[in-house]
Amino acid sequence: MVKYFKDILLGFWTIMVGMKITMDHLFQKKVTMQYPERFDPIDTGFMPDNSRNKLFVDIDDCNGCGGCERDCPVNCITVETVKTVPSDGPITIKSGAKRTLWVLKHEIDYSKCCFCSLCVESCATSAIFHTKEFDYSGYDRNELKHDFVSYSDEEKQKKLDNFVAYQIVKKQEDAAKKAADEAAKAAAAQITK
Repeated sequence: MVKYFKDILLGFWTIMVGMKITMDHLFQKKVTMQYPERFDPIDTGFMPDNSRNKLFVDIDDCNGCGGCERDCPVNCITVETVKTVPSDGPITIKSGAKRTLWVLKHEIDYSKCCFCSLCVESCATSAIFHTKEFDYSGYDRNELKHDFVSYSDEEKQKKLDNFVAYQIVKKQEDAAKKAADEAAKAAAAQITK
């Protein structure tokens, strides 16, 4: 008989706890987000700071090492680079390190991305990171590919042409130096005879 009344009191107590939570929320101000017209996840605190959403690449800080491309388990990142040449002058990335590669293409295909954050962890310059943007759907798969490089096709071709011209000049200089070294060795051999 005592157990019967204990069960009734426990049931009543459980209902009161649940109703307290309901009453607390019943009299609070209601907030409706007008999504997507007036929705800003940053202002509303909707997304936590460590959420894994859309990736962003700060191309001014990217050194073109390709670590993100190598570490991506689904191959959704494509990085194309070309070496800098001495005529470009001393160039630095945003973090202050010397730039040795021009990044001609840094593309992420969001339709393949699994948001594992391995690319973020492997980036030596912290140029790639997750943003709070989570809604970036499209009607075509090509809309989900994003290239972060802003060079025009002419600028990309100029950088490639500069590198090819530098390689040609370097090969000619190396050949001339090798010929001069061989001539010097031959002259030294003639003198020693």
